[in-house]
Amino acid sequence: MKKVLILGAAGRDFHNFNVLFRNNPDYQVVAFTATQIPDIAGRRYPPELAGRLYPEGIPIFEEKDLETLIAKHKIDAVVFSYSDVSYQTLMHLASRAVAADVDFWLLGTERTQIKSSVPVVSVCAVRTGCGKSPVSRLVARELRRLGRKPVVIRHPMPYGDLAAQAVQRFATMDDLDLQQCTIEEREEYEPHITKGTVVYAGVDYEKIVRQAEKEADVILWDGGNNDTPFYVSDLEIVVVDPHRPGHELSYFPGEVNLRRADAIVINKVDTAEQHNIETVRQNIKLNNPKAAVFEMACRVSVPDPHLVKGKRVLVVEDGPTLTHGEMAYGAGVVAARQCGAAELVDPRPYAMGSIRGTYERYPHMTILLPAMGYSAIQRHELEETIRRTPCDLVLIATPIDLTRVIRLDKPSLRVTYEVEELSKPGLAETLANFTREHAPALTGGGK
Repeated sequence: MKKVLILGAAGRDFHNFNVLFRNNPDYQVVAFTATQIPDIAGRRYPPELAGRLYPEGIPIFEEKDLETLIAKHKIDAVVFSYSDVSYQTLMHLASRAVAADVDFWLLGTERTQIKSSVPVVSVCAVRTGCGKSPVSRLVARELRRLGRKPVVIRHPMPYGDLAAQAVQRFATMDDLDLQQCTIEEREEYEPHITKGTVVYAGVDYEKIVRQAEKEADVILWDGGNNDTPFYVSDLEIVVVDPHRPGHELSYFPGEVNLRRADAIVINKVDTAEQHNIETVRQNIKLNNPKAAVFEMACRVSVPDPHLVKGKRVLVVEDGPTLTHGEMAYGAGVVAARQCGAAELVDPRPYAMGSIRGTYERYPHMTILLPAMGYSAIQRHELEETIRRTPCDLVLIATPIDLTRVIRLDKPSLRVTYEVEELSKPGLAETLANFTREHAPALTGGGK
């Protein structure tokens, strides 16, 4: 029996365990480690999910204690199981493991995938913050227009009671409140729900897909970070970002997605430099010349732009895009500048608690506020940071209406952003071909 330590971030790690290690007597998973997501270490993967070989569950420790854990538990192999890391970071972790005289494993994509009984379209990316979510919404809209019934299965974000979150179904806004979703979860689920699309998520993705298949004639995998799909996909769509040219070849597993893609969307071409777009195009041509390539604009809009002009504005942006996505700005900054804001207020001097810690960990963030809300305490700290920051207007560029989950004592406006196809023929035609090719399976699908 090999003793295994799984490096993770409360998502891919649990999935890899469920698919490859749970109930497998050849391995003993001694522990998980955690990073990226706050307040995960110190918990346990519960016995209800861990299976019969782990009656007490599996502990979760800090990744920083890697060498200590290897020595203490006589680990044989370290399994890397999270996403959106630079190759430098990945190889530092590999070096730490190998220096401690253990194997370092990267699992093959298809070894960790589950087969669905209905066709699957996956939408993934090469980095966090490429604009994958609006592309997913476009795909869902096109599938409905083509007469199909898509059900979205979202990459995991189980930050609460893991056993209770094994299979989650969201069909209404009340479901978000009932299941106590974090800001990060709401940002991904709410835009789909408002368009009438049912969303599944959770921890046990075998059980999730079996339930989703009962009401879908096509599964839309809405990926997270730059992770690979959890399901065998009949059409793999991958989004790249020309604001970060070269990242498609220098982050894991983003390059895996690039190389596997059937269709690649170069997003945000309306705001990117032309030479950066050409760099991305060339990297695609060299590394996946068979992929269909489409260009899209990411249109940013504000309902009352005249209210922004000449104002001191506090911009609140999507958290993960700024943190492990490493973007220096997002749609909110773009909107503020387009609308003629007099000043983008620096919120760092007014940051509270863990929000202040986020700035310390990610010093590239300056004139904006990341919408961090993994817990009630952190949402309170976000609320207080906004309250303390002197500004005329709060410009909210999160995918959800932030005022549903925190109280604001200042005037606010929402920034929205949706993708627009620029290529003809485009992704819509690809999806039309997909539905024709899979017509027999789709006809016998969900009810």
